[in-house]
Amino acid sequence: MINNDDFVKRLQKVMDYYSESASSFAEKMGVQRSSISHILSGRNKPSLDFVLKILQAFPEVELYWLLNGKGTFPAGSELFSTQTSLPIVEREAPLKQAPKLSPSPLEKPLDKAIERIVIFYTDGTFKEYQKE
Repeated sequence: MINNDDFVKRLQKVMDYYSESASSFAEKMGVQRSSISHILSGRNKPSLDFVLKILQAFPEVELYWLLNGKGTFPAGSELFSTQTSLPIVEREAPLKQAPKLSPSPLEKPLDKAIERIVIFYTDGTFKEYQKE
């Protein structure tokens, strides 16, 4: 869930970056001036349609930055692509099997072996390690 106060600050930053008033910003997005006013005042929360219209009208705005404040604004030209705005998935090469350690006398050996480890990062990406 997004923090509405933080979203409003980022929306204001976009408007300031483009030197747009609320009226001209609304016109470029194709929404009513009152929609911008109600969001900026905190009366309403942005709808998905509203967010998508921002992204369509201002391609330098990154979705993840606009919603969560993570990422960059304005987006660099190397970030533009025809792909969807889903998080980038990184996949590492499978790990080599680690040398077996002998258990201490107090530990019981497990009859289970690790098959896969997945690490999730706060930016929405993950790395997956699988046994060969």
